[in-house]
Amino acid sequence: MAQNLDAEISWDQQARCRTRDPALFFGPNRFEPKRERLAREAEAKAVCATCPCLQACREYALTSGELYGVWGGLGETDRRELTAGGGIATAV
Repeated sequence: MAQNLDAEISWDQQARCRTRDPALFFGPNRFEPKRERLAREAEAKAVCATCPCLQACREYALTSGELYGVWGGLGETDRRELTAGGGIATAV
């Protein structure tokens, strides 16, 4: 019985960020000045904007409560603002 391997691949295995340096999405392991953080997050969000998994990734981050990094084109502050007002449904 042959299995359809494509059906078993989850969204995160197809995401564009998978081949990028995680530091782009999660930042360095040191203090990061605001200007550098904003530039890094803008670059990460640009990767997300072209990703076929953007919606699935965003939904995952919002429903699982991811605290750190850029997920589905949303940074940490973006997600906090959306969830603080109960706006998850409108963002997904």
